[in-house]
Amino acid sequence: MSRDQGGDRAAGPAGEGGVRVHWDDANMRSQYSNVCNVTGTREEIVLLFGVHKAWHSGVKEVTVQLQERVILSPYAAKRMSLLLSRVLREYEARYGTLQTEPGETTVLQEPFSGH
Repeated sequence: MSRDQGGDRAAGPAGEGGVRVHWDDANMRSQYSNVCNVTGTREEIVLLFGVHKAWHSGVKEVTVQLQERVILSPYAAKRMSLLLSRVLREYEARYGTLQTEPGETTVLQEPFSGH
């Protein structure tokens, strides 16, 4: 739901354990990313999102402008993984298989300190 529409989004019928979830999007913001890197420790999984502007093929070095860092518990990361897998299966069933090339991924080396 967009910010202009306001209000909470109800998740429908009560989920696991009879808990009903309301999604409050009043402070939500959107950010475009074409690069994501994941790292973690025993206590947390860290997702780094950013943008690179290497529009030309054959570029040997790419600078990624990091924009967002999302830190999840391992349990939340596992749930996110399951949700993403389901959404991508549904997407591919509707629109066709997504082809990924081995060279498409940008690997960040030592993206941040502290872990």
